[in-house]
Amino acid sequence: MEKAYWFRFYPTPEQESLLRRTLGCVRLVYNKALHERTQAWYEKQERVGYAQTSSMLTDWKKQEELDFLNEVSCVPLQ
Repeated sequence: MEKAYWFRFYPTPEQESLLRRTLGCVRLVYNKALHERTQAWYEKQERVGYAQTSSMLTDWKKQEELDFLNEVSCVPLQ
């Protein structure tokens, strides 16, 4: 038997801002990683695993134009 629970979430404006920022960063990292994986496959027929993707994330966080990735928690970005 499966049960479902529903909860309403009423974030404060500060929480909503942080949540939007975090989800925006997650979306950006996902799309960049997908692009890199797709490009590696089509150009070299090479698979990109988790370890390589994690290494790319570390490199992205060091770039000046992606510095805002350091403002959110690292856990959702993995």
